[in-house]
Amino acid sequence: MSFKSRLDKMAAAVILSFGFLVAGAAHAEEDVAHAVTGMVKHVDHASKVVVVKAEDGTEHTIKYTDKTSVRAGKQLRHGGADAWLGTKEGAKVTVHYSSKAGEETAIGVKDAAEKTGNALKD
Repeated sequence: MSFKSRLDKMAAAVILSFGFLVAGAAHAEEDVAHAVTGMVKHVDHASKVVVVKAEDGTEHTIKYTDKTSVRAGKQLRHGGADAWLGTKEGAKVTVHYSSKAGEETAIGVKDAAEKTGNALKD
């Protein structure tokens, strides 16, 4: 194998590796994780959407799925967000969500009042 053909193969490998890095970085920028704490203003079970009014007054419309986990106290449940959120209108929650292509999707929901209630007991 000649020096030139080895050099060509190395250059192709470097370019290909760089391409994968750039593509991975672009994909990582698309799916960003966030969290919002606020009051559950509305739950739409038909479209699986919860509206959370943040402490700063902004409203976040966040989709939830069957994979959205729920933490209430020390219990962690995978799924079941639909039934749990249905009883939480007016309650304080923290929603961890991803934002991709302008759509916010809940990863997990936590009852924020649990932490406050336990702190008051101490």
